[in-house]
Amino acid sequence: MSKERELMQVQAHGMGTTLVEPDWAPIQLREANEILARYAGIGMASALIWHSPRPFSSAAIAETEQGPLFVKRHHAKVRDITGLGEEHRLIGHLRSNGIPVSDILIGLDGESAYMLGEWTYEVHRLAKGTDLYRDAVSWSPFQHKSHAYAAGVALAKLHVAAASYEASARSTRTLVSSFTIFASAAPRDALHAYMEARPALSDFLANKPWMKDFEDTFLPWHKRLAPWISGLQPLWTHNDWHASNLLWHEEGATAQVETILDFGLADRTTAVYDLATAIERNMIDWLSLDEEGGEAHVRYDHVDALLNGYESVRPMTAYEMAALPAILPIVHAEFALAEIDYFAGIVESASNAELAYERYWLGHAKWFERAAGIALLTYLKRRYDKRMTE
Repeated sequence: MSKERELMQVQAHGMGTTLVEPDWAPIQLREANEILARYAGIGMASALIWHSPRPFSSAAIAETEQGPLFVKRHHAKVRDITGLGEEHRLIGHLRSNGIPVSDILIGLDGESAYMLGEWTYEVHRLAKGTDLYRDAVSWSPFQHKSHAYAAGVALAKLHVAAASYEASARSTRTLVSSFTIFASAAPRDALHAYMEARPALSDFLANKPWMKDFEDTFLPWHKRLAPWISGLQPLWTHNDWHASNLLWHEEGATAQVETILDFGLADRTTAVYDLATAIERNMIDWLSLDEEGGEAHVRYDHVDALLNGYESVRPMTAYEMAALPAILPIVHAEFALAEIDYFAGIVESASNAELAYERYWLGHAKWFERAAGIALLTYLKRRYDKRMTE
């Protein structure tokens, strides 16, 4: 198959439900073999048997004599070797503490990532488990509440293991879900600092009423969160806890997570930040808002299952339970800013940057001012109140 034909056939997840042309060209067999040559005992790949539809990088499964391998390529402006090292050290810590994560291959010279021109590569062994959500886009729900429960169990185990990982928060990185602006007692100053470190984001916001939007939409939520922040322990977290980042084993009506994937958004935040992200990613049908007169429905049975599974391993503290409904409306906000920075500064898509600003940064936060959003926050608060009286 020609390169041109292959490029036409590989599509990526867009900002909605439709597949789009990928920002990054698919990995080619020759390119994969150039990287695999840096690892001992792998040999040559004979074919690329699958290309990932994920939007922010390019990845493929390479068939080799040693079995299938997962080859992932990032533009250096998104992840350089140092940035991947931050992720790989966390993954290594979790793996050594019994958490089922990717097995990252180490090359002939002891490195876990390599540069080739303007690209950065990593190679993983194919992980255990069934990829039940391979084609699922962000914000699509769990297939069953047993999956939500199992995801809660796995997230709690990850948090227990991560508690002994004391690395500093990540350096300024593109496409990382951080907790700096709203963890600050001075969020305006923190927002200015965030923008100053990201010139493309600053340039894009220059034509927006961004400070008024920030003050009107986000500061009221920060005020609700502020009393609880000091009681939230810093913790390295996954920050993209969606069903499609998990591999599964099902047996009858039960399910368990076999492997946890993709720590690209990971940073030092808090456990409740990760829990809120899991609810935001999986339980709210944001894509329905794209429909005429649509409303984002909430899977309350999945919310309960996720939290029950989580607390079967790691019961939430009183501070975490109180903080959950306060942090949920703004848990997406820093990553939405990171997306704007990516779209405006790296792939130069003004339309996607605009979409990220209006629909994701502002739109998701504003939804919590509507009846459905208020109902979800009330539900979580009542769950907390009930726990406090038991």
